Amino acid sequence: MHWFPVERMNPFPHAIVSTLPLPLFLLAVAVSQAQQADPGPGGGSPAAVTVLGSPSSAGGTAGSANNEPEALAPVVITASPLGRTLFDQVQPVSVLSGEELRESQQSTLGDTLSRLPGVSSTGFAPGAERPIIRGMGDDRIRILSNGVGTVDVANVSPDHAVTIDPLIMDSVEVVRGPAALLYGPNGVGGVVNVLDSRIPAERIESGPGGLPISGKMETRHDTGADLWSGGGSINLGLGPVVIHVDGFRRRSDDMVIPGKARSERLRRQEPLPPGEREDSGRLPNSATDTKGGAVGASWIWDNGYFGASYALFESNYGTVAEKEVTIDLDQTRWDTRGAFYHPFAGIREINHRFGYSDYTHTEFEGRETGTVFNITGYDARVEVKHEKLGPFEGAFGVQTTHSQFSALGEEAFLPPVESESWSAFLFEEAVTGPLRWQWGLRYDHSTVDSESQEGFGPGRSFGFDALSASAGLVWEFADDWNLAFSTAWTQRAPTYVELLADGPHLATAAYEQGDSGLDLEKSLGFDLTLRRQGGFVTGSAGLFYQHFRNYIALRPTGQDFLFGEDGEWETLPIQAYEATEADFMGGELEATFHLLAPAENTVPAAAAGPLAGKSPVSLSASPTETTSQPTGSLDLELRADYVFTRDRDHGGSLPRIPPFRASAALIYRYDRLTARLEGQYAAAQFRTAEDELPTDSYFLLNAGLSCRVAEGPVNVDVFLRGTNLTDEEARLSTSFLKDIAPLQGRALLVGMQASF
Repeated sequence: MHWFPVERMNPFPHAIVSTLPLPLFLLAVAVSQAQQADPGPGGGSPAAVTVLGSPSSAGGTAGSANNEPEALAPVVITASPLGRTLFDQVQPVSVLSGEELRESQQSTLGDTLSRLPGVSSTGFAPGAERPIIRGMGDDRIRILSNGVGTVDVANVSPDHAVTIDPLIMDSVEVVRGPAALLYGPNGVGGVVNVLDSRIPAERIESGPGGLPISGKMETRHDTGADLWSGGGSINLGLGPVVIHVDGFRRRSDDMVIPGKARSERLRRQEPLPPGEREDSGRLPNSATDTKGGAVGASWIWDNGYFGASYALFESNYGTVAEKEVTIDLDQTRWDTRGAFYHPFAGIREINHRFGYSDYTHTEFEGRETGTVFNITGYDARVEVKHEKLGPFEGAFGVQTTHSQFSALGEEAFLPPVESESWSAFLFEEAVTGPLRWQWGLRYDHSTVDSESQEGFGPGRSFGFDALSASAGLVWEFADDWNLAFSTAWTQRAPTYVELLADGPHLATAAYEQGDSGLDLEKSLGFDLTLRRQGGFVTGSAGLFYQHFRNYIALRPTGQDFLFGEDGEWETLPIQAYEATEADFMGGELEATFHLLAPAENTVPAAAAGPLAGKSPVSLSASPTETTSQPTGSLDLELRADYVFTRDRDHGGSLPRIPPFRASAALIYRYDRLTARLEGQYAAAQFRTAEDELPTDSYFLLNAGLSCRVAEGPVNVDVFLRGTNLTDEEARLSTSFLKDIAPLQGRALLVGMQASF
């Protein structure tokens, strides 16, 4: 086991994590017994309750007059403020929820989403993996928690963790392609929006046993890193007040790997000195320890709601890039959210969201404090949806963000910085026959002000004005078929890292230099997507192209920097941020072949394919909103994606681009049993940037089995999953550490989830 620094602990997460799961389980059992004695009206699980958005935006309430659950199409809130389904979106969108989310869940957000088309992971370390969409990462991917920013430093360096744990997610929405219109120019590559029920938006009138409660608990163990994790949440309705409590804990040892940690190419290029041995079998310094929890409450009335939550997130993890360095991360977060439905004539809904974060992480070198990163800030937005004006329906709003960042210590490659932005946006939609038209406009004004500091010189100020616009249409040319086309013009202001970096950064093994003369990064993008939501084959296939002017990339300068002290010196290559002209193009496929269909009206939500039948987000957060099947079903699920990039100024590819990837999965369901056999293929990546080694192709074989062992007021699911069953060596071309950190070797995961 690795030593972790002494934690600066608040007792709140410890109390939640240590005491919540057992009472939850006992409460669930008691409710189950009560329900068996007195089924009450409806005699089953409560209907799903939409968390975000008014009943009008969700397409109605979940449940019919006799309180029977209904299978509703998922309402996506991230790509459109009007709450459209997946089939009606102009942009390509993926949603993970229910059984599919449980099947995909990993230790980090990046790993959890990496099986979706067009989405890969930074692959930096088990404690810090961030999503990459269509080859773009860092500040071009906007990561949101319930619609507002996470306010952490995950975009500053790949070894910094995203402060969202997959254990607390109810669902996650991924918008691929330019999404700058609603959430700012930081979403030029895409948006990841994680939804949870920490601030409830609907009352709980009646749950299992007639009690106004809902919740879930989960525990799992993975042999690949001796990982143990568990958590639980509960929602309690007290008339117009709904209270939420959750807590989680995740702990793992060093990750098991097949063979040696360093790649064969790196071993040939840089052999170890005589007497030193290659690390093999386990990935050094990859242990993790993460915990957190939250309390929240909402006041809900007929025409709106208002709620607040307080959350803590703490993590200790090894950086992998440096064997003696661990990171101790601590975030405190306050959120408020609310809505007013039909407050004035002509106004359908007003939504407001606010998130404030106080974040600190310390990088320890052995037992000594190295660099300390601090950031405090907020993200706030108000969104107003208007009633139809002729054929037009839409929304407008404002958003503001503010943060203060500082880094102190040996690897402080940035001066203290204050950043602020103010934005306004407009979105409109009109339906004319089989055509759905969408367009919008966004303006952003941002400022960056640095402080004077030794080593960085006098303070500097920057100001940028960015304008983004988009337009698109969805053509429903036949029953269950449509064709979507969108185009977007975006402008992104350079970040304070790109402007001001000046120092050694061991996580990227480089001395990084910013460029204070950088201007707006501009892009023009196009998306074309074909969808089908019914029949033997359901899914989508699409093509995209995005051209950048002034694309800001970190490139080698050909010079080296001597770094160290007391006679222990090492050389770091100097890399500088500079603007180039670049192209991104490629395609994505997500299709399900329904080889064997169950009897009519018995298809579960998870079996209906990527465009239909997914459960809406619910306070109960149950794995599936289904009924038992008297007959079996067999689906073949195919996914594939490819990204091609070109650096027009320097030639060749941009750095760390994913290769062609494809996967095929057979999914068989019978009654309460689900079996899955999956193969994942990634091609070799030889189109690399300067000073970047290629990666070999790999094929991973995975299998899973899940069974609902109890159904009724308390649903209990047990699941078993084997990953990389052939113990294949696999390395991600998207990772800075691809040549010293392969993916996990053969592993077996077993878990249980109870929901009520």
